[in-house]
Amino acid sequence: MLRRILISTVLSILPATTGMAATSALVVGVDIYPHEVSLDGAVKDAEDVARALKVADVGTIRQFINEQATKDAIRSAWVELVASASRGDTIIFTYAGHGAQMPELVAGSEEDGLDEFLELPGFDRSRAEETAKEIIVDNELNAWFAEAETKGVQVLFVSDSCFSGGMNRSVSGKTRLAPVVRAKVPPPSEQAVAGATAKETDLSQVTILAASLESQPTPEVVIGGEPRGALSWSFARALEGAADRDGDGQISRIELEDYVFSNVKLQSEALQVPNFTPQVPRSDKEIVLSLPRSATITGTAPTDGARALKPARNMGWTGKLALNVSGKAPALDNLATQGVPYRWDAATGTFYTPNGDVAGEHVAPDMVQGVVDKFILVDFLKTMVAQSPGKVSLSPTKDIYSAGDRLSFEASQGGYANMLVFNLANTGEVQLLDVQITGTGSHVFKLRDLEVVRPFGADHLVVICTNAPIDAVAAAFSAPGLDARSLLRALETRLEGSDSTVAIQPLYTRDLGQ
Repeated sequence: MLRRILISTVLSILPATTGMAATSALVVGVDIYPHEVSLDGAVKDAEDVARALKVADVGTIRQFINEQATKDAIRSAWVELVASASRGDTIIFTYAGHGAQMPELVAGSEEDGLDEFLELPGFDRSRAEETAKEIIVDNELNAWFAEAETKGVQVLFVSDSCFSGGMNRSVSGKTRLAPVVRAKVPPPSEQAVAGATAKETDLSQVTILAASLESQPTPEVVIGGEPRGALSWSFARALEGAADRDGDGQISRIELEDYVFSNVKLQSEALQVPNFTPQVPRSDKEIVLSLPRSATITGTAPTDGARALKPARNMGWTGKLALNVSGKAPALDNLATQGVPYRWDAATGTFYTPNGDVAGEHVAPDMVQGVVDKFILVDFLKTMVAQSPGKVSLSPTKDIYSAGDRLSFEASQGGYANMLVFNLANTGEVQLLDVQITGTGSHVFKLRDLEVVRPFGADHLVVICTNAPIDAVAAAFSAPGLDARSLLRALETRLEGSDSTVAIQPLYTRDLGQ
């Protein structure tokens, strides 16, 4: 079953072969569900991943969109890919669409008594028994993966879907979770029966990366002005080369984990934490993906691992923000006319993100420009994270924190000469927390026992570790009235072209009882 693999599979990836190993891919994306709530971003996800695979010169790519995604077609493509693969090759299987649960088909095979399944567009829960051939049950996937296993073929399955979980934040995007099916379905297929008996160790060459923890939903979030899946977006950037930190054409488990965890958390604004097992890599040299060609989204990496960050405008950043104003609007600049907008309600002073989150409360007219400038700066920093993500931790892990909650935040200098830590508050203010200049590179910044207090909304804790000089930036914080717009100008000229990592920790807060 998927859950068993996601939680317990022991991954023992074969060492990458040198020269002849091939990579092929099966890509599925479904937006249009005739019998279910349709999605908005799954097809974009599939197309983005397929495009990234082509950029990386991956050989055979089988792609199924909307009504093309029938179980027979997907199964046939899988069989062909396995038949064509040789020992040491890799098959990438990505799915973006609805997931759901139903009573287990093989008695006693699931601890919770429920099977998880990928829901294809031909499935109709009102006619579950006759359309059940249009779902792919977790145990069937086990059997499919075992077919590759017997040939010594590695499998990387990326599931941008979910099977359970609830959400505490009132986001407006759709979730990729369909209701539980309780109607009678036909007896399990031979593959489902075979897959139900598979042991974790039987799938030692299978890696599964899920979009969120079992307790979390998988929402569609706004990325680049349009609904997307945060995992698919991050995985596509990883394929383009952003995860290949040392530029050797291979993505290690550590590289993929660092890249995906940072970017899924950031692009989803901390709504999701991807589920990637085992929690600790089995070795520093564990390779999960060897690409025929290392892509160049972040340029060529020298042997010392240094990477020059490309300009944000080359990465699609415009320096503008789409905003809808409900009520009388103050004079504002740097506003875009396209993309899913932020929203400010003049009557209540509430500032909303494109995902529907409350980003700020009691935002007065004279504060709106500052909040706009803050999110323009956040978007700029996101383009840096997409190229070279750093590491931070906030505990306990929640999607939203209530008044009185106490938190701990930690970030490491990571061997870089300089370190800058600051908060972009929900009011638009910029708050310096720490700076290290020409330090030892081993400094660890810690905030302990932080208490959530007013004003509530969305703060963004930012950590920049860099070998570029930051003396002038640090000095700017000592000047009164430093705002997000001024900080953006200072960072843009220093980060672009530098060897740096950037990490952002979104922190959403609310009053008790909200």
